[in-house]
Amino acid sequence: MRNRLSGSSLPVIAGVISAVILVSLTFAQDPEQPAAGKGKGKGKGNAAQPGPPHDPHDLFGIWARRGGTLAMSDQAPPMTAWGKAKFDSYKPSYGPRAIPPALGNDPMGNCDPLGLTRLLMLENNPGDFEFLPARDRVVQFFDRFHVYRIIWTDGRELPKDPDPRWMGYSVGKWDGDTFVVNSVGFDERSWLDHFGNPHSDQMRLEERYHRLDRDNMELSLTLTDPKTYATPWVSEKKNLRLSPNAEFVDELFCVPSEEQAFNRRMRDVAGGVVHK
Repeated sequence: MRNRLSGSSLPVIAGVISAVILVSLTFAQDPEQPAAGKGKGKGKGNAAQPGPPHDPHDLFGIWARRGGTLAMSDQAPPMTAWGKAKFDSYKPSYGPRAIPPALGNDPMGNCDPLGLTRLLMLENNPGDFEFLPARDRVVQFFDRFHVYRIIWTDGRELPKDPDPRWMGYSVGKWDGDTFVVNSVGFDERSWLDHFGNPHSDQMRLEERYHRLDRDNMELSLTLTDPKTYATPWVSEKKNLRLSPNAEFVDELFCVPSEEQAFNRRMRDVAGGVVHK
């Protein structure tokens, strides 16, 4: 990806990472940060004040993940034999199984598509994705790799036997004030997250978006994949924050030629890989 660090920048990497972690922890533990959908409380009895008006069915805007784990939840359901073999074949560079990136096989290292769930788990700033509602669809546009997917809202059914796609096939509808998206037809080459949790082409995904107030939205996911997991995997509630001053999502392309040059110059050298 663009803006790779040069060799002269390596001494400050640890300091930058430490600062980012410190800021993240401070935000997560800030006692002045109001709970989603509530004010800090002013006046008699510290009663919560009403937030700015909003339409709970209006998804438009750029939304950023705030806090939470970068996976469905902290613990996956029991895996099938097929799922465990797939899991063991993946060599991530994050989490408890992390190895040097040069020795791993994370698809991101080759600029391969990340897939839908991994895009939903990642955190960026100012925006993770933008919702662009239209007459018969909602377009969800992600800053990471600058990709999009279409969520059809015209009442169509999901395809019965779809060809696998990186982002799957998605349909959405309103259930009260919750926008419910169901998806099928995923390419099993993508990872669920950067910890290397797998999925198969039988995976079905349900996303539930509930706008709590003008600036906060809650996302919960349920993954059903009997080929990979013994039971459905229900996520923790993901917190999404509106970025009202952002005019567009960041341009975060993964450029294969730049990624390969970075691998030869930095990543592979760090992992002890020698190019001949």
